[in-house]
Amino acid sequence: MSHVAFGDRLRSVFDTRGPLCVGIDPHGHLLDEWGLPASADGVRDFGLRVVEAVADVVGIVKPQVAFFERYGSRGLSALEDVIAAGREAGLLVIADAKRGDIGSTMDAYGDAWLDDDSPLRSDALTVSPYLGFASMGGVTTRARAAGAGLFVLGATSNPEARGTQTAVVAEGARTGRPLASGIVEDVLDDNLQAGETRLGSVGLVLGATVPLADYGIDVARLTTTPILAPGFGHQGARYSDLRDRYGAAAGSVVVSASRALLAHGPHGIADAARRDTDEVRTCLA
Repeated sequence: MSHVAFGDRLRSVFDTRGPLCVGIDPHGHLLDEWGLPASADGVRDFGLRVVEAVADVVGIVKPQVAFFERYGSRGLSALEDVIAAGREAGLLVIADAKRGDIGSTMDAYGDAWLDDDSPLRSDALTVSPYLGFASMGGVTTRARAAGAGLFVLGATSNPEARGTQTAVVAEGARTGRPLASGIVEDVLDDNLQAGETRLGSVGLVLGATVPLADYGIDVARLTTTPILAPGFGHQGARYSDLRDRYGAAAGSVVVSASRALLAHGPHGIADAARRDTDEVRTCLA
C-alpha cells in the first residue's frame, strides 16, 4: 500500500485547518466536570465527545495514552475507539505514548501504533530517544513506510527534565553538546538522509515554556522539522509567544493545548478551539 508522507499530510493540515492540536486528556477532575464516570466508559465518552466537537474546527488531536491505560484492557479498547473516530473524521491523531526501548521491542511498539492493521493505528507517535536515537531505527523505518510520523522528545516542558536534557554528551558524534541538542541533530540528520526536505516525518517535542537556546538548540535550523509544542494554556505559554520561542520555525509547530480547552466543557470546547485557532493564525501571520 502506498502512503502519503506524514510531513506532507501535516503541511496540508496546517494550510487548510491551522496548527492547533487539541489534547484529549481525560483527567479525573475533567471527567467529573463533564458529568462522566471515572471509568473506561467515561474516558471513551470523553474522547468521542472531544472528537465530535472539534472535527470541523481543527485538524489534529492528541490523546494522552496514560489516561486510557489506567483502566486496563477496557481503557485501551476505549482508546482504540477514540483513535478510530478521530481518523474517520479526517483528523491527524497523535498518540502521546512516549514509547522508548531497544531493538525488537521498539519495533513492536511501531507495529502496535503505526501498522495499518493495528486497532491502535495512529498518524503519529511520541517516542523517547533516551536509550539512544539509533535504537529507534526500526520504528522510524516503520513510520515512513506507513505514512506516519514520530515526535521525538527533545526539550520537554516539565522542569524536572532540565538537568538531564542539558547534560553534556561525553562521547560519540555529539560530544560536547547538550543532550537535547544532540537529539535535535539526530532528527535533522535522519530526515535529511530520508530525503525529506519540505517537512520531515520525524519531528521533535520542544516545549513552549522551554528556553531552547539554553539547551543548545538553534530553532532557525528547524524550518523543515515538525515541532510538537506542549505547554500552551495551563502551563503558561501564550500563543503570542510562538514567534519569539520558535522564530523562523514557528510555521512548523503543532500548537498543542489541552486543559485550557477541555475546561470549557463538552458544549464550549468547539467555540474555544475556534477562537484559539483564529488567535494562532493571527500570531503567525
